[in-house]
Amino acid sequence: MRSAFEAMIFDLDGVITFTARVHAAAWKELFDQFLKERASRFHEPFREFRVEGDYLAYVDGKPRYDGVTSFLASRGISLPYGSPSDPPTAETVCGLGNRKDNLFTQKVREVGVDVDRDAVRFVRELRSRGIRVGLASSSRNAVPIIEQAGIRSLFDEIVDGVVSDRLHLRGKPEPDIFLQCLSQLSSSADPLKAGIAEDAIAGVMAGRRGWFALVLGVDRNKSGVLGRNGANWVINDFSKISADEVIRFFTDRARAA
Repeated sequence: MRSAFEAMIFDLDGVITFTARVHAAAWKELFDQFLKERASRFHEPFREFRVEGDYLAYVDGKPRYDGVTSFLASRGISLPYGSPSDPPTAETVCGLGNRKDNLFTQKVREVGVDVDRDAVRFVRELRSRGIRVGLASSSRNAVPIIEQAGIRSLFDEIVDGVVSDRLHLRGKPEPDIFLQCLSQLSSSADPLKAGIAEDAIAGVMAGRRGWFALVLGVDRNKSGVLGRNGANWVINDFSKISADEVIRFFTDRARAA
């Protein structure tokens, strides 16, 4: 029955590391500055970017240019898309996205990277039981972050924002990034023999759209939103789960099929 479970794929920010809060702070600094300048220019009231509302609804888990587009659309703002080579001063979607990337990199240098030790323990348990482990992150900074944190060796395969751009993968909530990672991890590339772990609504939706047997929602705020959007197993932290429990989930599922 071991073949019923072949691979587990993890998001990075908010799942393996606590960099989600750094991303949120960078997004807030970016958009608050942009919105203040726009309010002054057009004599409009300033409405701040809200981490609890706007970040989770429009930005979290998405490639950064998609996040810019999604949030601006929520405020009725349209900007030229521009080009990924745009400088961070450009008032384009790509320019804003590149500015956010600079802010994030600066904040990571200042505060470092916090790793969830319980998540690392869980990954090591999976590997010790012969389960292949992948990392699928929308971030272009994923590899530098895990190298800085000293956890690069935990992952058999990595699909990040750089790989996504090269392969023209669609961003979450489309399942492309998870399915690509699975194809590199498993010869069968069967999502019914694999699981994903996500803390973002867009990521959970991607797991469901990709037909992964296990969509593990990491709901650190205990909001219930991941379960409502398709996670079929929800934890608040990785101290609440073991590799043996997940293997049993797949074994029981295969027996019932």
